[in-house]
Amino acid sequence: MAVNHAASHRGEAVNTAAWLWRLAMVSSAAVVAVPVVVIVASLLGPYSAAWRHLFDTVLLDYVVNSLLLMLGVGVGTALLGVSTAWLTAHCEFPGRRLFSWALLLPMAMPAYIIAYTYTGLLDFAGPVQSSLRAGFDWQHGDYWFPEIRSLGGAICMLSLVLYPYVYLLARVAFMDQSAALGEASRSLGSSASQTFFRVTLPMARPAIAAGVSLALMETLADYGTVAYFGVSAFTTGIFRTWYGLGELQTAAQLAACLLLFVIALFALERRSRARLRFHRLGTRRTARRIRLRGWRAITAVAGSLLVLSAGFLLPAAQLTGWAAQHYQDIFTAAFVALLGNSFLLAALASLCCLLLALLLGYGKRAHPGRLEAVTTRVASMGYAVPGTVIAVGVMIPFAWADNTLDHWLQQNVGLSPGLLVSGTLGALVFAYVVRFLAVSLQSVEAGLTRIRPDIDEAARSLGHTPLGVLRRIHLPMLRGSLLTALLLVFVDVLKELPTTLILRPFNFNTLAVRAHELASDERLAEAALPALAIVLIGLIPVILLTRNMSKAAADP
Repeated sequence: MAVNHAASHRGEAVNTAAWLWRLAMVSSAAVVAVPVVVIVASLLGPYSAAWRHLFDTVLLDYVVNSLLLMLGVGVGTALLGVSTAWLTAHCEFPGRRLFSWALLLPMAMPAYIIAYTYTGLLDFAGPVQSSLRAGFDWQHGDYWFPEIRSLGGAICMLSLVLYPYVYLLARVAFMDQSAALGEASRSLGSSASQTFFRVTLPMARPAIAAGVSLALMETLADYGTVAYFGVSAFTTGIFRTWYGLGELQTAAQLAACLLLFVIALFALERRSRARLRFHRLGTRRTARRIRLRGWRAITAVAGSLLVLSAGFLLPAAQLTGWAAQHYQDIFTAAFVALLGNSFLLAALASLCCLLLALLLGYGKRAHPGRLEAVTTRVASMGYAVPGTVIAVGVMIPFAWADNTLDHWLQQNVGLSPGLLVSGTLGALVFAYVVRFLAVSLQSVEAGLTRIRPDIDEAARSLGHTPLGVLRRIHLPMLRGSLLTALLLVFVDVLKELPTTLILRPFNFNTLAVRAHELASDERLAEAALPALAIVLIGLIPVILLTRNMSKAAADP
């Protein structure tokens, strides 16, 4: 009887702990979802005269330019990503191994930074046009040169830094295809090009669609590039409405329109993949690479080098040259403060994301169910939402809380404390958590899937609670995944511009904000030092990706 009573008591304790864990998961997901819910709810609110003014004047420009950006970047990233992925996966040419990981380097270059560098290179006063005028004795108006600060320029900049999303997924899809399919196509009389377009490319289409979708979501979220190039898009419109007109509600409604673009993009991507069903027959035998010789090898090397140079090597060299002119600024108190502020925000946000990811990921593993699955999905949706949307969604409830508290204190105590929540580092860190929680959660869940379930069962049979299993077994085994989660969020926060611009406290700057401010003032050489620091730190996730690619390639 005593044994049964003890077992019953232990079972009740476990059930209570499970319900408390579920409550913590649901509560966390609900809090993280608040900014998105606020933005969606703004569509039901009143529409001011400012909204009607925007509707009659510039709203159509926002829609058209956003669509053109998506179309241009979609085509650009698909062409660059698919072509380079096929070359490195299915062809053998000099430097293939080097290019297979080096073509990922543009991921470390934020779009707004590459926009600054190419503007400095290609504008009227830049070295390219200056050399042309000096070499051919041209004057202003004697020649035509493409305008870098334009919609087409923004498309080029975004395509150069976002194609690795397509490259990474397409390359994996190409390498995973069986050689038997291509051999069957060739035996039926198809040429190499026909086999590519009829067999290889359609098989990789789901991966390509996923990569293009990721690139388009980053395009919709971009602010620095379109603002610097003077392109009227939704992100720039949200800033102008908020800061220029002082209309927070109207800015929220514009943010809701941008969110509708993201939802539509998700729906199209899922629909395109749902129509495709491919199954692997038999064992996989990797296709032998096509050995390129002569002019074909030269073309492959030149094409890969051109893409790599345009997306990383040339901008990095230009940034390094500019930064060398102002190397003494590294030792100034202002630059040290920028580094300190950036690292503080990134560290706080990455730690918060990691703790929440552990709560959600392990809760889903320890207590599997529909509620846990829905909770983790809700908590992860912020990554698909542009930073401007999240910033507005955070500011509205935080400003309401501040105003409500201030009004109550004035009425009852006679005090006016001002801003206590909004305009603080806490609000900024919360926005980062909403935006990047999915990054940590993905790394944690990936690490948990590599731990066999029978280890949990064995530990539980020895009397360990779920929390004890996490502390004594899972955390030591998850050290690599946890470090990856921390680093990825750290770098993402360091590069984030629109969220920081909107929510940062007064007179609080980061590397990204300072680079944007200096570039906006046409002080490109001075902007190079903080921009280069961001790029160098941004190489961390690229190194992690290349290591994972090398391990995957080495696995039989």
